[in-house]
This record gives sequence, structure tokens and C-alpha cells, in this order.
Amino acid sequence: MRVVAPTAETSTTRDDAIPSILRAAAFAAERHRDQRRKGKHASPYINHPLALARLLADECDEHDPKVLVAALLHDTVEDTATTFGEIEQLFGAAVADIVREVTDDKSLPKTERKRLQVERAAHASHPARLVKLADKICNLRDLSSGPPTDWTHERLREYFDWAKAVVDRMRGTHPQLEALFDREYLRKPSAPVSK
Repeated sequence: MRVVAPTAETSTTRDDAIPSILRAAAFAAERHRDQRRKGKHASPYINHPLALARLLADECDEHDPKVLVAALLHDTVEDTATTFGEIEQLFGAAVADIVREVTDDKSLPKTERKRLQVERAAHASHPARLVKLADKICNLRDLSSGPPTDWTHERLREYFDWAKAVVDRMRGTHPQLEALFDREYLRKPSAPVSK
């Protein structure tokens, strides 16, 4: 797949941003082409980054092309063979920096990765916070509509609480996104009734 890198002369108007956003969507689709989401519907993975970009653009009126491109690419380094160098070369240093901020180090144990997400959330840049907020909202929506079949009730509840811990460290970033997250958090599965 041939992706044309942006140039220094590239305009930042909304209309001029459309080609870079479409290139990012095509790049993400290519990189995630053989992946499926873990939910019971096993939807194509590309639906997830597209949902982030759509949420930011349509539900929150976010039109910064760097944020939308980073939303589309946010899982490419973490979940595919993509490198930060490729993202920088193809989409610019600003986008690569945002993706870097929201990417977990998969060489670390899962519990450590989750702890670091909570710890680092408060120090993330504003664009990275927007992507992270959108990611958490979309993940809760997916879990509410069709959780992975091998997840226990308790694991679902723990994920909702962990996502809230991450979002709580970013409060004050974007009231509309935070309200959307809070609405999704209300869908947290209730505690089982003990007998």
C-alpha cells in the first residue's frame, strides 16, 4: 500500500485534512486487516479506530486532523508490526507523538500496563487525552453491547472501574467527552446478588 507523506506546505484547513484522514483510515485498515475485536460479534478490528474518529468528529465536534488521524492509528503500533518511525514518516511527528502517548508497552505484564495507563493519564498532552477518552468510551460501548464470551461478570466490572480510574485522571480535558464516558459507565454490569 502506498501512503503519501504530508509535506511542510500541507495546509491545515478542514477540507485539506480530508486526504490525510482518509490515508490514515486506509493505513489502519491495511494494518488491522486480519484482526477481529474480542467481543461476541468478533467485528473487524478497523471498526474500533473508525468509531473513535467518528465519535470525536461527529459527537464532539473535534476536527483537529492530527487528533483524528491519531485516533485512527492509535492501536497500530501496539497491535500490529507498525513502528513509530513509520507513523512519523507517513503522518508527521505530531501524530506519531500522540500515538506514542496512548500506546502501551506490550513487553510489560498486563497489570503493569494498566497501572501505567492510570498513572500517565494525568500527564498526557491534550490531543492524547482526547484519543484516550474516545478509546475508553468506545471500549465501554463495545463491552456493553457484546462483551467477549470468555469474560466473567467480575472481569467486565473490573474493566469498567479501571477505565473510570484512567478517565478520572483526565477530568477537565473535554466536558462533552467526559459526559459521554459517564453515561457509558452507568451501563456497568451490576454486582451479582449473593444468595
